[in-house]
Amino acid sequence: MKKVVRTAALSPLAPIFLSTLLLSPQALAQETTPRADKHYIGLMATAINHRTIGPAAERAWGSAATLVVGGHITDLFHAELRAGGGYKDAEVPDSDFTLAVDYFASWYIGMHYPLGEYANVYGQFGFSYIHGEATLENPDADRNVFYRNFGDEFPDSGFSTSWLAGLDFEVMEDTFLVLEGGKLFEDTGSEVNSFQFSGGFRYEF
Repeated sequence: MKKVVRTAALSPLAPIFLSTLLLSPQALAQETTPRADKHYIGLMATAINHRTIGPAAERAWGSAATLVVGGHITDLFHAELRAGGGYKDAEVPDSDFTLAVDYFASWYIGMHYPLGEYANVYGQFGFSYIHGEATLENPDADRNVFYRNFGDEFPDSGFSTSWLAGLDFEVMEDTFLVLEGGKLFEDTGSEVNSFQFSGGFRYEF
């Protein structure tokens, strides 16, 4: 038995066996790219909920697609740019009035915090530019009386503060399922508040 052990120790493979035994989980972790050095791209479907429309404070839903490009500043902080385009206008109930978000662009800085090994919760704050239009058909009809003062441009104020809170789950390596919600913009002219609720995927690289 001693002869076998001595032979193995003197073999050319001995350094490999020794390295394998001495290789710690910490050394293996160093091969993984730190999150602070990663960027990401995402694509999401977004529902836009317009609230406080007119004196009756009506609500209406529209739809958009959102592209996200960003990067991790540190292991806990990130910054990103978003661009979105609407594909379904918001029809205000019991009227002939519609609100459309043609496109929007946003910049955010935020913080994310891990929930275990495969999930993160995050919040972010930033600014958005929104371009859209308001359309009123049959303005003389009684059901449209509350919306006659809206102009064709919507919103009146194109720039607004925005915020988001969300949760992501790693479903594959570097690929995350994302669910989030928050305020997209507030129109100071018409006092319409518009919120965004999104779901989609993000890939980190």
